[in-house]
Amino acid sequence: MGKRGEPGRSSRAKGAPQSRGKSQIIPCGITPEKQAIIRTYSAELRAAAHTIGSHGLAKEDFEAAGIFAAAIEQIRGTKSATMTDKKAFVRIVLNHLAALGEISKWASSGSRDRHDIEIQFPDGRTCAVEMKGCLDGANTDIFIRPPNSDEFVIWSLCQNPGSDMAHNVWSGIHTRLGPEIISERKQVDGLIVWDMLCGKKNRPCPKLIAQPDRATTFEDGTTAPPPCLYIFPRTIVDYRNNPFPRPWSLGEVRILDVLARVFKSRNDELVEVRFKAGHNGTEVTRSTHLFRAGIEIAASKDNPVKRARG
Repeated sequence: MGKRGEPGRSSRAKGAPQSRGKSQIIPCGITPEKQAIIRTYSAELRAAAHTIGSHGLAKEDFEAAGIFAAAIEQIRGTKSATMTDKKAFVRIVLNHLAALGEISKWASSGSRDRHDIEIQFPDGRTCAVEMKGCLDGANTDIFIRPPNSDEFVIWSLCQNPGSDMAHNVWSGIHTRLGPEIISERKQVDGLIVWDMLCGKKNRPCPKLIAQPDRATTFEDGTTAPPPCLYIFPRTIVDYRNNPFPRPWSLGEVRILDVLARVFKSRNDELVEVRFKAGHNGTEVTRSTHLFRAGIEIAASKDNPVKRARG
């Protein structure tokens, strides 16, 4: 793998990262054993679906009616729309920061804006936060940075304990956020991947397995591991004039700096995200590169930016 500023150009599957393992993208992951259990149970559930419930339909009629598929979609939609656990975790974290004096206040933006939270620091600096789910969904690229905010970050809170977190993070950064940043010229300063499942039985955190004393205990007795933090380019990517901009430093994005310091993140765990823009004839392209401690840990090949303005 190349050093910073020297992205590799080896052959890669379209959209997929070349890396030294998924744990390079994010430490936690779903084990092959758990994946196998989920696959087996899914097949068993599908096979037995017509025997469950009070519908009274024969197997052929049940399958023809599409009831199982519709029920799964309804369950997924209800789960995705549920923000209670996500908001509770964010509230605990931000109230903890306020109690320490690291932030002066924070507030939910409600439904009036296309972002969720506004944070103010003691010196008057402001940060807007957009809360997202597992990042692999189509709504990841729906956001508006408020013009009066000094910084803007995405906060991923994934409720699915069976999710492949490395796939989610890569999909969110490369497939969703990258094209939106380049084509719509939206400035995103960082990404937080941290939620109520992190460090729990359903999603063990390697950081705590190695060093249990890195856990933080909140006022209500719940605990959390250090967050996973991703820092983005400091300027808008432009293939003509700014094809491979440098990322911010940690100290320049206040919310990431505060989270790293208060919740015991290490500098060698921070991931820098860089997008390299180019063109192939009239088609704008981009590749995505992730760095940790100056070493490229994952990268894509050049992919078209479908929505980019040429």
